[in-house]
Amino acid sequence: MTVPKLAPYATLLLRLALGIMFLTHSIVLKWLTYGLPGTAQFFVSVGLPGWLAYAVFAAEIAGGAMLILGVQVRWAAAAMTPILLGAVWVHAGNGWVFTAANGGWEYPAYLTVLCIVQALLGEGAWALSPSRLPAFAPRALVRAVVEA
Repeated sequence: MTVPKLAPYATLLLRLALGIMFLTHSIVLKWLTYGLPGTAQFFVSVGLPGWLAYAVFAAEIAGGAMLILGVQVRWAAAAMTPILLGAVWVHAGNGWVFTAANGGWEYPAYLTVLCIVQALLGEGAWALSPSRLPAFAPRALVRAVVEA
């Protein structure tokens, strides 16, 4: 049975975990480990255009930050889903288990489901969304910036 007053905090936990994962994955793996040119080379080696690596990097950084802050959470989680489906496709030939050589598709498939769940649940507690701003906040200005 779901406890209604705890559900927003469970949603927050999911949102923070996904956001931190996207940020750290993008920064540590794509930028610090392989570098963006190396990541672009990998994309080309699997049949994708090299420029897509830069777009994925930017999307993971922006999406991760949006999830952590609680800004446009449904859109951010939904936008990460095609990226993760791409990761499933890239790793599909390696088998199911992610510990397989070159990584299997188990982990990206799981993250895909988590992003879909986050998109369905919404922002949860402590989100930076116009609906949760204090009464003294300039709502029209903040709403215009956040929802742009």
